[in-house]
Amino acid sequence: MRITIQLKIASVCLLVLLARVCIATPVIYVNQVAFDSRGAKMAVIRNDERLSLGTKFTLLDVAGKVSFTGMLKGPQQIEQWVKGAFFYQADFSALVKPGIYKISINIKGKQYLSDAFNVSGNALAITTLPSIIGYYNHQRANTPAELAADKQMQLFGSDKTVDLHGGWCDASGDVSKYFSHLAYANYMSPQQIPLVTWSMVNAVQNIPATLNNLGMYDKTVDEALYGADYMMRALSKEGYFYMIVFSYFNKDPKARRVVGLKANSVTTNEYQCAFREGGGMAIAALARISQLKKDGDFKSTEYLAAAKRAYAHLAVHNTEYDDDGKENIIDDYCALMAATELWIATDSVYYQQQARARAQNIEKRISPEGYFYANDSGRPYWHASDAGMPVVALSRYLSKEKNEADRAAGLSTIKKALDYNLRVTAEVSNPFGYARQTFRLGDKVQDGFFIPHENETGWWWQGENARLGSLATAVIVGGRLVYPAKSGWGVNKALSVYASNQLSWILGCNPYSVCFMYQFGKNNVPYMSSNFGHGSGKGGISNGITGAKDHADGSGIDYRTEDNGNEWRWTEQWLPHAAWFLQAITAMSEQEQ
Repeated sequence: MRITIQLKIASVCLLVLLARVCIATPVIYVNQVAFDSRGAKMAVIRNDERLSLGTKFTLLDVAGKVSFTGMLKGPQQIEQWVKGAFFYQADFSALVKPGIYKISINIKGKQYLSDAFNVSGNALAITTLPSIIGYYNHQRANTPAELAADKQMQLFGSDKTVDLHGGWCDASGDVSKYFSHLAYANYMSPQQIPLVTWSMVNAVQNIPATLNNLGMYDKTVDEALYGADYMMRALSKEGYFYMIVFSYFNKDPKARRVVGLKANSVTTNEYQCAFREGGGMAIAALARISQLKKDGDFKSTEYLAAAKRAYAHLAVHNTEYDDDGKENIIDDYCALMAATELWIATDSVYYQQQARARAQNIEKRISPEGYFYANDSGRPYWHASDAGMPVVALSRYLSKEKNEADRAAGLSTIKKALDYNLRVTAEVSNPFGYARQTFRLGDKVQDGFFIPHENETGWWWQGENARLGSLATAVIVGGRLVYPAKSGWGVNKALSVYASNQLSWILGCNPYSVCFMYQFGKNNVPYMSSNFGHGSGKGGISNGITGAKDHADGSGIDYRTEDNGNEWRWTEQWLPHAAWFLQAITAMSEQEQ
């Protein structure tokens, strides 16, 4: 999505990063930030020679004392990533004692140590949540230049202007503001500003004790209201939301326009949001925030009234705004979120019926294998940022649904989806436990680690850290419904391990040892600057690792900090990554309330 970006190149260049995947000495890959005491915990050891059977690892505390000893599990090999290397898993989930630790292994008489990490109760939320909210505050489009221009924002192809000040800049290299983008591709629309707002309200409602203990309750409410106020301004008199304020990557704020967006920054007047283009999640966020009974620039009753009006409009006009004129699974799960939040807020039979209909649509889209179909003709649903949303939406719906038959159908679908995610991830050698997925390339349906680079957009692919956060969220909130357990985060061990692996990958347990949450861990991506003084912010999460650049099917592995202006695919911070990470740590923290 990015065209021009400015990077301050870090001292660790691409060649050094790639060398980490091709070195002869043992490497210990670990989450460089924190593990929750009650959750699963794992590190990965790579060696270019097979280790002796029964090789052990130990955890050392800050005094150098052995706190835990375990046996390495493996080896595994993943030839499409690193040829000839052997990977081993060090599982220390049984360690619950709070402390700062390093992993130690001895190979041929020499000791090797990991980076330090924290283990403590509710560690992920306590350690990262204040910075995540701070990151969004940093992303506010509130400089004098932006505010002045956005209060008189011109509609593409028209002399009409609207007041669209506020909102968050989309990424560290893009100061545009999106409800969603990639609408023209139909199956890949991500949820952006509305998802962020909903995620914050979700935290406020579900983990108030954690937020209060961190002194973050009021700050999180304030940031969520800021997002809600922008969505209120973006709601047109006709009843649809304006989708995008696009900067054209121009330093002149007056160049900005309200647009629809196609490939290669081609803009149109198709700026009306369908359910799948941010409209559904905006309705859901406004309906949910109304229940806080807090006023921002608008009253809480106005938030709910706006959600009702927008829903009524899309109930009639949605397919007019869908680029292909057809609804798909993204419409279904976004509309389900909208109807569910309105049902919760109003207890209306109408929204109950709407939610049930959308839930049934999603349930009908589950394949025999357990992945979802995106359309009515067998295209597998895969998504670079919102892959967990069908399960999250169904789980939220089931928090209100009491009818036994409807609950049974929803629970069955969630179980099939979670079983599939565990199965497809474990079907190949996968030492990091990275979430795999099913997609169609040409006429072939296949499984892989990363999204295919050849897809309906014609050009867009990037790191998938938001997808990992969304799936971690899904297996916890969905798992509590179908695989409940008293231990861990309220789910069984397999789901706890799966969720932990996805967040650990983001925080440094990956083949490049990069912590993608900025200013956390030991190794970060380079700083990225942007217009109006915006750029990388602490707590923001970069796109992450992809399949090899020249592989249409997304096979292989790649991470680059320099690529002739395309570095954004790996290094750019993006709103959905931190939003899904926030949802995941909220779900994990709920058991602590």
